Amino acid sequence: MSHHHDDQNNFRLHTPAFDKLNKQLDRRNFLTKTSLGIGALALGSLIGKSWASGTGAAPAAASNTAMDEVINALPHFAPKAKRIIYLFMSGGPSQIETFDYKPALVDLYGQDLPASVRQGQRLTAMSANQSKFPMVPSLYKFNQHGKNGTWVSELLPHTAKVVDDLCVIKSLHTEHINHDPAITFFQTGNQLPGRPSIGSWLSYGLGTDNQNLPAFIVLVSKNAPKDQPLYTRLWGNGFLPSEYQGVEFRAGKDPVLYLNNPEGYDGSDRHEMLNYLNRLNKLQNSAYGDPEVDARIAQYEMAYRMQTSVPDVMSVTDEPNEVFELYGPESRDAGTYAANCLLARKLLEKDVKFVQLYHQGWDHHGGLPAGIENQCRQTDQPTAALITDLKRRGLLEDTLVIWGGEFGRTVYSQGQLAPTNYGRDHHPRCFTMWMAGAGVKAGISYGETDDFSYNIVKDAVHVHDFQATLLHLMGVDHERLTYKFQGRRFRLTDTHGNVLKDILT
Repeated sequence: MSHHHDDQNNFRLHTPAFDKLNKQLDRRNFLTKTSLGIGALALGSLIGKSWASGTGAAPAAASNTAMDEVINALPHFAPKAKRIIYLFMSGGPSQIETFDYKPALVDLYGQDLPASVRQGQRLTAMSANQSKFPMVPSLYKFNQHGKNGTWVSELLPHTAKVVDDLCVIKSLHTEHINHDPAITFFQTGNQLPGRPSIGSWLSYGLGTDNQNLPAFIVLVSKNAPKDQPLYTRLWGNGFLPSEYQGVEFRAGKDPVLYLNNPEGYDGSDRHEMLNYLNRLNKLQNSAYGDPEVDARIAQYEMAYRMQTSVPDVMSVTDEPNEVFELYGPESRDAGTYAANCLLARKLLEKDVKFVQLYHQGWDHHGGLPAGIENQCRQTDQPTAALITDLKRRGLLEDTLVIWGGEFGRTVYSQGQLAPTNYGRDHHPRCFTMWMAGAGVKAGISYGETDDFSYNIVKDAVHVHDFQATLLHLMGVDHERLTYKFQGRRFRLTDTHGNVLKDILT
């Protein structure tokens, strides 16, 4: 193939097979044929009269494809948040050991959980065969912190120092009792795989503020126990165009897989090869009109720009020692939770819209004290440091920070109960998470559970309510951000969800 023919038409002369296919299937022939029959009516109803009649341009595939109506202009109203960091504690942290203080349990140690409290709740296979459900209080002391006396466990001394910036929600509940459907539900609004993730919805609806980095970036802790698997579909685009999927940044010399040039290629060779690939993709797009081709072109172009932008944002050589001391000693080790918290702050400074951190290891069916102590030791200081760092840089006022898992833990011990060694099963009826930053009331606790941290007694918050509130803070009406797929309009919150106006400023 000659490199002297830069014009696309000249390039096509050197691809006769593809050119023949293009003539057979190009859009002009397709429209000519369908315009003679009833097919034109169906096509016109799908893509709009202006394009079908030739009086207007075809809608951009990346915006919502020609097979869908254009969504209302976004944001729908003035956003409180410009960006989000979502700290996902995968496995289900125990609310009883962290934020939901239940002193009455001390006198109930070892007693069977009353049936009137359990109310015939569906149990996991891990505790369904238990004949008794012995209650166990937290081993850890709680103290009140901040101006409003928020209760925080001694396991989280650094978080306790920033509690005046947090809105602690103690009344989350979900419908799913096992990890995979529960985490999928939190991330996509449905327990079954295949729906777009939160970050993909935001990327699709709001676009990007940085043309050299993805709008949606994912970081997974390398130093967390791998007790429950994380699947890439959790940050996938589902049925949205693939350019809206999350991009995972990893530790090591290749932060983004397949981004670096292969051995033997210099920059000019790589650029020339990508140019020819781009032309082939455009030819295919003109032949088939497949919106996914446009998405792939956008991804290739982004990848090329990321070759220079990623090394810059991944470098921490310019960070002063004081920053590493703030985030803790592990912040110098790329890929750890602490390092990822620091990297998340750098990504926000580069106008990345949605950064999601996953930290596994919170699934404590047995050996809970040792397990949760380790988890808190790894995450407490970096999490509090992130709040502090964002606040002092003036970023917290328009950044939403979220902390929490997919469900909570039971008040009763799973299996054998020992005074200093116990476990807790999955508990979807009530659990705790917190939000901080843009548009959220600071220093408050919202919602209440009973004396057993088993049922909600005030201000219940469903997962869809949380999702609706998250979108609202970004200036998005959760009922209006939709995408038509297989004849139905889908949204993140499905047909549910209410914005939690009581926690908003």
